[in-house]
Amino acid sequence: MNKQYIVPTIAAIGILIAIAYVVVANKPAPVGKPIALPANATFSSYISGAGIIEANTENIAIGTQIPGIVSEIDVQWGNHVKKGAPLFKIDDRDAKAQLALAKASLGEAAATLADDQDQLNEELAVKDKRAVSVDEVSRKRFAVAEAEAKVETAKANIFAVQTTLDRLLVAAPVDGEVMALNMRVGEYAPSGVLATPLITFGNLDPMHIRVDIDENDAWRFKQGAKGVASLRGNRDISTPITFVRVEPYAIPKVSLTGDATERVDTRVLQVIYAYDRQSLNAYAGQQVDVYIEADPLAADAQVQKDKK
Repeated sequence: MNKQYIVPTIAAIGILIAIAYVVVANKPAPVGKPIALPANATFSSYISGAGIIEANTENIAIGTQIPGIVSEIDVQWGNHVKKGAPLFKIDDRDAKAQLALAKASLGEAAATLADDQDQLNEELAVKDKRAVSVDEVSRKRFAVAEAEAKVETAKANIFAVQTTLDRLLVAAPVDGEVMALNMRVGEYAPSGVLATPLITFGNLDPMHIRVDIDENDAWRFKQGAKGVASLRGNRDISTPITFVRVEPYAIPKVSLTGDATERVDTRVLQVIYAYDRQSLNAYAGQQVDVYIEADPLAADAQVQKDKK
């Protein structure tokens, strides 16, 4: 090849490569297929909302009134527990020692009372009142009264220590199921409101769903409206849900979907629905997609209003 054509040829090849790169780079990126298709609404007019499954008693955060070392755990994950059954116990050796001392004090006070009462009875049994000093009888009566007060004080101390012992044993507040267990034997269990409860507990028969309805749709909601809940990840798994109650106070929305158009200042109305636990293979804390039947006439009226 003639040397005078080498440079133009290389330039032409470079231009062709640049054009090909631009063409390839400008092709739209392929749209990824969704992992799961969204649920289908079964009503002609509906309100959609995100729901979270919870116990019908609401999720109870079990804690302890008295902090201490956990000495015994009587339940495990998924256990069904009757009301009043023990859940766990805080180390009670110190309280038991105090109880023993209180019982000993009661025994001593009772013995003193018996002795003082006998002495008073002897004084009162003397037939010749001239042989009994009035002051002595008064002192005996006072001693008996003082001994009786000490007995009552000892009984009160026993009751107080026994109450402490009872509080160290944490029992189930209702019939329910252990949903989460965040404690181990030998660990320190603090009192108060914890970010992670020691035990999450509640009654799961039936299950409840707490549905967040956007404040913009709240006016369309009617109490008693039918609903359907679908599992996220499989829209073919769904179940009818039954209205339970509405909590008539709109609260700030806290569970966001990540949608770029979603407002963080939105408030939601929370509505509670129920369903049979066996009809949906889901767990407490799991999110579901909920569709609630709405009045189609109300929706049409809003559309006509927006057009005007």
